[in-house]
Amino acid sequence: MQPLEEVQTYHVPVLLNDSVSGLIVKPNGVYVDVTFGGGGHSRCILNKLDAKGHLYGFDQDADAERNIVNDERFTFVRSNFRYLKNWMRYYGIEHIDGLIADLGVSSHHFDDETRGFSFRFESQLDMRMNKRAGKTAADILNTYEEEQLADVFYLYGEFRNSRKIAATIVKARQEKSILTTQDFLDVTEKLFTREREKKEMARLFQALRIEVNHEMSALKEMLYSSKDLLCPGGRLVVITYHSLEDRIVKNMMKSGNVEGKISKDFFGRIETPFNMINNKVIVPTEDEQKQNSRSRSAKLRIAEKK
Repeated sequence: MQPLEEVQTYHVPVLLNDSVSGLIVKPNGVYVDVTFGGGGHSRCILNKLDAKGHLYGFDQDADAERNIVNDERFTFVRSNFRYLKNWMRYYGIEHIDGLIADLGVSSHHFDDETRGFSFRFESQLDMRMNKRAGKTAADILNTYEEEQLADVFYLYGEFRNSRKIAATIVKARQEKSILTTQDFLDVTEKLFTREREKKEMARLFQALRIEVNHEMSALKEMLYSSKDLLCPGGRLVVITYHSLEDRIVKNMMKSGNVEGKISKDFFGRIETPFNMINNKVIVPTEDEQKQNSRSRSAKLRIAEKK
């Protein structure tokens, strides 16, 4: 376990000050960091807690366990955040004062040449956040039906030519299994113009990663759990990196559901369990974007439980 003050290089937190400030941390409060990772946000929160406060940190990736904070006020939960409510019940916690989520993939994952998250490196197509369970990206590419693959690339990569991509993959795998990042590049890069190649490949890898880790369903479950767990005045702080997850977070904060369905009372007022703290998303400064490339697409949304 790592001491609280130790500087981490595992992952550079995005929008650190803005996000933790948005929690309005009460010294004796109970907080949850559902994306512990390198522990950057957690350490900042712990610095604001007194002896009665407590922080729970969730992460399903075994690599994150090396960063566990050695502090009596901290509990590490080795789990996907979709099980947030179950674990809080296990620890006897009925209500929390705040929750922070830094979604997407950490810089650690992108820079790890062995995990298959980036097409910059030649590696096995794994992409699992939890290496101990579930299908790999290679499993999906080699076993999904053509229609299933088309749905993945359409829903999570927003590709209009998703059917063509899927058909190309199915045809290619009949001759040779797609097992590495280079295999995947060899099969798909011919579908894109050289000018758009890098951006399109990034979207392809994103779509595949989301499917491997069931990211959208896990996010929805976590948000509904947070709605139930947050006490009045509790803060929900979420950093998103692409339009799919940002839309879900925005819908929850504005309407109380992930679909964004608005219900109104007798007087025509929108019924929602949250008050939006920032109607306009907070984005990193130019300096932060220069220092941390991952921050360029980051959007911070903050809501308060009524």
